[in-house]
Amino acid sequence: MNVFKWCLWCLMWPLAAQAQNYPQRPIKLVVAYQAGGATDAFARIVAQKLSGYMGQPVVIDNRAGGNSVIGTDFVAKAQPDGYTLLLNPASHLTVPFFNKKMPYDAVKDFTPIIAAAYNNRCIVVHPSLPVQNLNELIAYAKKNPGKLSYGVAASGSAQELAGDLLKFTTGIDMVPVPYKGGGPAMNDLLGGQIQMGIFVLADTLQHIKTGRLRALGIVEGRRSKAASDIPTVAQAGVPGFAIPDQWIGIFGPAGLPAPIAQRINAEMNKTLALPDVKAALENIGYETIGGSAAEFAAMVVDDQRKYQKLSETIVLNVQ
Repeated sequence: MNVFKWCLWCLMWPLAAQAQNYPQRPIKLVVAYQAGGATDAFARIVAQKLSGYMGQPVVIDNRAGGNSVIGTDFVAKAQPDGYTLLLNPASHLTVPFFNKKMPYDAVKDFTPIIAAAYNNRCIVVHPSLPVQNLNELIAYAKKNPGKLSYGVAASGSAQELAGDLLKFTTGIDMVPVPYKGGGPAMNDLLGGQIQMGIFVLADTLQHIKTGRLRALGIVEGRRSKAASDIPTVAQAGVPGFAIPDQWIGIFGPAGLPAPIAQRINAEMNKTLALPDVKAALENIGYETIGGSAAEFAAMVVDDQRKYQKLSETIVLNVQ
């Protein structure tokens, strides 16, 4: 063995040994939102099965607050040893565009591990609102400028950005009402305290099916497999309208050793492939993805660019 190979082996052996022995204690899966919302629901479906594959408990840790910044920052500053992970939706990338001072960089301070699932966002209204489709909603909003409020799970979320895009492209005046999670927002919408919302299907699908909410359009560029009868906003009357696909994924802190990231990725792919897990997720509106860590990393970089462009062309014009 020459000197170069010996040095390389000395560098790689501790990482390989660390991954081989990982995990030796429970793994904390941080959800930066309150219990009861879409992200929390996803975590609770996959955690038990993932625990079995990992050989250690995967414990959900809800750390809500600061529009998901508190929990996300906790993971960014954690040791990159695989024992503190983050489950976050695509709003992971949009929150920084709404906050001037961020304690972390949404890309540089994290290690993407796996894109777990898609979860489309949908414009929904309370049945008391006298609109049956998106065109009627737009007409109602134009007749009542500033009087229509719509709920979103968090300030700076991709849902709020979708509302800004709708206002920008149609010329309507609506007021966003940010909440501290999808659960509290849904309670107010179902109770009639707000008339409209833009939420992920995991928060709304069951209520759409029972008629407690009326769906008007999916804000992404493609329909949801879980609710294929709901048209996209573009199909419903606003041509060209689309927000980047909403995903939910697992991250580690920056510097997470590749062998550990690969182990988590492999076991999570197994979890997502289980028929009962897929069925449970599809029942609340999720569409599983899976794939490699490298594929998720490329998705994160690409979507950050897309959201950056949207924030520059839309948000600044809707203030």
